Amino acid sequence: MRWKPHSTVATIIEKDGKLLFVEELDAGQLVYNQPAGHLEENESLIAAAVRETQEESAYLCEITGYLGLYTYTAASNGVTYHRHCFVGKALSYDAQATLDEGIRGIRWLTPQELIASNKARSPLVIRCAEDYFKRPHYPIELIYEHQND
Repeated sequence: MRWKPHSTVATIIEKDGKLLFVEELDAGQLVYNQPAGHLEENESLIAAAVRETQEESAYLCEITGYLGLYTYTAASNGVTYHRHCFVGKALSYDAQATLDEGIRGIRWLTPQELIASNKARSPLVIRCAEDYFKRPHYPIELIYEHQND
């Protein structure tokens, strides 16, 4: 069998010094995550980030930057994740939207509040939140995705 990492996206949106997180169920526990999910077949990374943000938080966003690529092998299932973390700007919010299954709501937290909650879904959630304030945000042109004609 061939080993394959799981390709995921996550989006960070800031408002008044706080970051957007979704409250979601993971193995029966309520945890915090950036709006995030798996890349779907024939979908660009940026389109996936916009879609996942809207499906999980009801925020339509514009992707404005790339924070980086984060890798993590989960001890719970042995799966290796390649997480592309994007920076976005909220364009609109649909209070009537139905959120993805397992999502219980949204929260605005600082990285310190996230850490104090002890409810981050994975170490990458914390690292991305901290890096948002510490690292450069790269232009999305850093990513080249070839489109088949």
